[in-house]
Amino acid sequence: MIAQYQEVTSQHPDQKGELTAALQPLPAPSAVSLSPGCSCLTAPMAVALILGWWLVAASRAQQLPRPSLSLHPSQGVSLANNVTLRCHLPRLAAWVWLYQEEGWSYNKGKEKEQDAAEFSFVSTLREHAGRYQCQYRVSWSEEASEKSDPVELVLIDRSFPPPGISLHPEQCVEMGTNITIRCRNKDYGATFLLHKDGSSDPLQCQDSSGGGTATFTLFGVTPADSGTYRCSYRPRGYPFISSPLGDSVTLEVTPTPAAPGAAGSSHGNLVVAVVGGCTAAFVFILVLIVFFLLAARRRRTQRDESPGAPPKKPEAMEFQVPSSDSEGLTYLELQAVTPSTQPPSPPAAPQPSVIYAEVAVRGRH
Repeated sequence: MIAQYQEVTSQHPDQKGELTAALQPLPAPSAVSLSPGCSCLTAPMAVALILGWWLVAASRAQQLPRPSLSLHPSQGVSLANNVTLRCHLPRLAAWVWLYQEEGWSYNKGKEKEQDAAEFSFVSTLREHAGRYQCQYRVSWSEEASEKSDPVELVLIDRSFPPPGISLHPEQCVEMGTNITIRCRNKDYGATFLLHKDGSSDPLQCQDSSGGGTATFTLFGVTPADSGTYRCSYRPRGYPFISSPLGDSVTLEVTPTPAAPGAAGSSHGNLVVAVVGGCTAAFVFILVLIVFFLLAARRRRTQRDESPGAPPKKPEAMEFQVPSSDSEGLTYLELQAVTPSTQPPSPPAAPQPSVIYAEVAVRGRH
């Protein structure tokens, strides 16, 4: 009824009295006596209605996507400068809220054609620094969405002197070296932050160890760690107020040089690998040749010993006797036949055996 009242009064101001009269409270109804049985039924019904309303509200809240919040500019905002916090809406909304953690809240009505709502501080103050979230509502009849992820508005107070910085070892170092970066101020009891040019967020943060100094260590640096480094600090009690960035130091990381003789060693290893490969190939080819020769000899032997194969020609055996004992001896030339393991073949036509003998007699007959 309140929303309807606002809409009507804005369009018909002269009817405000009539609408006000129509909104007068009605007379209180007369008391109605309930039996004990009815009073017992109303309590469970009331609990069920409350539980159902809560479930409906929770389901509506879950259906609304969460918004996101961003800063413009995102960093480097000084006191008295302007900054804009933009709430990005996944759905067209009628109302948007901006909340500061442990601080104020701001709300804004907006046109439904826009997909973002902006909250600007024209001249920032220290109390504007902090952590913010935003939330939206599609209409008054629906529940609000969940709050966005928080963003931090850090303001630079240039009344604080910038910190000093030192690097050890200095400038150019080899890969794998441990680097120490020391930040210092006038012992404000602050939290120091280490920055690298090109990175939006601080690399490390550390409370001062006494004497207004903090030591940061980069272990086993690589070429990716090369760059320009600076320090800043936030005074104790002011977590969102920062000093300006201090002086810079430059770190250059070079690849580790090759050990002496490493090139010659690698060349020698390559030669050994090539020679070894050629030797292995030669031995393999030689083994193949021997294998094929043995296989061919075996096949030839099996073919010679197979049934029906023509018998081998007998080999001639020669016997020689020394010339000193040659008198009164007869020399014969006989044929030697190697016995065969094959079964005997059918006898061929009989042929007379011929034995040739050469008889020589020296001396008397």
